[in-house]
Amino acid sequence: MAAVETRELRTPPPFRRDRLVHAWLAVKALSDAGDTVWTIAVAWTAVQIASPAVAGLVVAAGTVPRALVLLVGGALADRGNARRTMIVVNAIRAGVLVATAAWFLGAPPSIAVLLVATAAFGICDAIFEPAAATMPRQLVRPADLPSYSALAQTLTRLGTMGGAAAGGFLVAAFGMPGSASLNAVTYAIVIAFLAIWLRPRILLPRSARSAPVIRDVAEGFSHLRRTPATRALVLSLSGLNLAVGPATAIGIALQATAQGWGAGAVGICEALVGGGAMIGALVVMRWRPRREAVGGFCALVAQGGGIVLLGTGSPAGVGAGCLVIGLTAGFASVLLSATFAATVAPDHLGRMSSITRLGDDCLMPLSMALFGVLAQVLPLWAPFAIFGGALALLMLLPLRNPTVRGIALREPGRER
Repeated sequence: MAAVETRELRTPPPFRRDRLVHAWLAVKALSDAGDTVWTIAVAWTAVQIASPAVAGLVVAAGTVPRALVLLVGGALADRGNARRTMIVVNAIRAGVLVATAAWFLGAPPSIAVLLVATAAFGICDAIFEPAAATMPRQLVRPADLPSYSALAQTLTRLGTMGGAAAGGFLVAAFGMPGSASLNAVTYAIVIAFLAIWLRPRILLPRSARSAPVIRDVAEGFSHLRRTPATRALVLSLSGLNLAVGPATAIGIALQATAQGWGAGAVGICEALVGGGAMIGALVVMRWRPRREAVGGFCALVAQGGGIVLLGTGSPAGVGAGCLVIGLTAGFASVLLSATFAATVAPDHLGRMSSITRLGDDCLMPLSMALFGVLAQVLPLWAPFAIFGGALALLMLLPLRNPTVRGIALREPGRER
């Protein structure tokens, strides 16, 4: 395990009594709620001042710069102080939000401003997310990572749901300036918490700063070749959303249209997925399998079955499929993210996280388009069956890998 390469600065308390980490995750969830309000404001404003195609371009504008910078962000995360990086990036995000709000207060709404803002957020995400991926390993011990991930995902989903529920009303009442300013305030709260209270407890080894960043990026891929456990995890985790993303984002809407259920049914399905995911994450806080990676990948085999159920076209079948997808997503993501954080070498966490994320960023548009083409030329149940079956079959590869099957995070005799 990579834990032997780290050094404790302060002994982390048992997770259930770790008030500092609980507070950090609550603050992070508040920021997630603000991000959701901002996303709704961008989409709504773009739709009001441009065509649907241009509005779609605005919403997706951050994807390309994020993908281009993500590997560099991973290398920087393994070199420097993750906490300091998160403070600086959040300050830049807050500045972008304040500048956007000021523009919309003093000038007519502008697509160009929205494009610049979303592109800037994409670049910030590429630097922030790999750094943030190293923080759990700096705050809690490997055995507590599943509990950390479970609480983090539960609070994040609550924050996102709360932001989504309030976002429309806030945009209607205060427009883009109010929504952007509110999100800037949440970033200010995060910055204050990081600067004043949150301190790493476990010192992670850093990669050398003398080499060029591009060489660090290349060394990350070399590390994959040298370490079978990390390679198996990264390959297995890359692109995990390529099956479920199109099935829920496009497939549910297509199914609701074909069956004449109306837009309200889409909202109900999304609620079932979100609620199921929270329940799945909470289950891990009370119980988790002895072999976390095996449990996570087994859950994703079941998720493939849930995707297939979406294609049945019956209200009961689609509802059950949404619930299965949510439950398995929450359960598996907690276990697999914790396994990833505990298994990957600490001085490569940022780079491995960026490589894993890159699969979704680069291939998701293609996967969405493929699902749409299949739905157009085949019966509607067929793309659900193809995507769900492919996910289930692909998950058998890590489940048959002896290295993955041998990974366990629990420390014998240690209090949970």
